[in-house]
Amino acid sequence: MQYIIDPPEVAVVPVVGETAMFPVRRIWCVGRNYADHAREMGHDPDREPPFFFSKPANTIVRDGSELPFPVQTNDLHHEVELVVALAKGGSNILVQDALDLVFGYAVGFDMTLRDVQGEAKKQGRPWTLSKGFDRSCPISSIAPVSRTGHPAQGRIEATIDGKTQQSGDLDQMIWSVAECLAHLSKAVKLLPGDLLMTGTPAGVSRVLPGNTLRGTCAGIGEITVTYRT
Repeated sequence: MQYIIDPPEVAVVPVVGETAMFPVRRIWCVGRNYADHAREMGHDPDREPPFFFSKPANTIVRDGSELPFPVQTNDLHHEVELVVALAKGGSNILVQDALDLVFGYAVGFDMTLRDVQGEAKKQGRPWTLSKGFDRSCPISSIAPVSRTGHPAQGRIEATIDGKTQQSGDLDQMIWSVAECLAHLSKAVKLLPGDLLMTGTPAGVSRVLPGNTLRGTCAGIGEITVTYRT
């Protein structure tokens, strides 16, 4: 096939124990999926249906990267999350079948321009740019299910310059991975290469130029990035 311009590069994530890379199609994110985080953001954590937003695939950043600090914000926040990578897809997936879609798991950061998001919300505008800006999605290597199983519990944490800012457990999710995938598949057809970020525990805080940010998830992996001064 011929193209008018060169097609974009495929966004990829390394896979633990493999030389082959995982190609990323879309990145879906679950909002307010931990009760304590919902409260710190001023919302009722009752078990309402999950809601989703997305990030472009080319916002992915690999472990160990040194990043320019985004100039469009004075309030950059970290949100550490379990990331789900899909090898299969489908529509209207049943909860009991949803984990069959999963290739593996990683840990990542949903980086957020909190001031940009807040202003957009105040004006009733979309807050896409607060979540989907360049380099807004650091993600660790993906650990295949054959190594990890399907984690339902485990410590998930974020540190800044070695100081713990977020600390929670996967069992604190309001909606499980399987439930999130089932809900999302009612709105869009999930396909191989899709990623799902599953929400963040309480403790989101400001990241400054010069900070080193590290996210860990027990049994899954870790991700470290540094923001330039």
